[in-house]
Amino acid sequence: MLLQSVRPNIVQAIRAFRPEELQQAAHAVGHHFLYTNLSAAQDKQDVLDIIARDFLFPDHFGKNLDALYDCMTDLVHKSGPQPGFVVVLELIPGDTACDRETREQLLDAFRDAADFWSERKIPFRVFYSMAVSGKESASNWDKADVAQNDPNVKPVKVSKNATPTIVMNLPPMSSVFDTAALLNAA
Repeated sequence: MLLQSVRPNIVQAIRAFRPEELQQAAHAVGHHFLYTNLSAAQDKQDVLDIIARDFLFPDHFGKNLDALYDCMTDLVHKSGPQPGFVVVLELIPGDTACDRETREQLLDAFRDAADFWSERKIPFRVFYSMAVSGKESASNWDKADVAQNDPNVKPVKVSKNATPTIVMNLPPMSSVFDTAALLNAA
């Protein structure tokens, strides 16, 4: 199985994996699959807005890295037992508007979330790719982690018809981050 070859709590470059395969593998083991394509983001705020939209974060999401961490950890943990997560961050911007330090801070928030879930023995795997603009060339270290930034390549279509994984003993939610249903049920 695809996920057996990947440590259970890690943030790593997507490399040879394809989002469609990761989605199938996540559903095969009953894990939540979260996907976002960040190629349209122009700055850090755009990145956070796109993640919030694609992951269906609650309206009260603070749109900063601390709030991102909170939505990926405490908010979900309080909603009940979780089976595991596979997260794909595709084409994190790579230009002066979203510089290397900003990208590392974003990935650090996901690394911290992976540590949080690791302490609870819940798999939390994050796969990412970087987009590199003509303004910023990749160093040798980055080249292994950089996805092709071809404007002719269409973003990957992730199946929206897949049956969502619902947390047991809880009311159905549109997302693992949508706690409004939990608050209304209480």
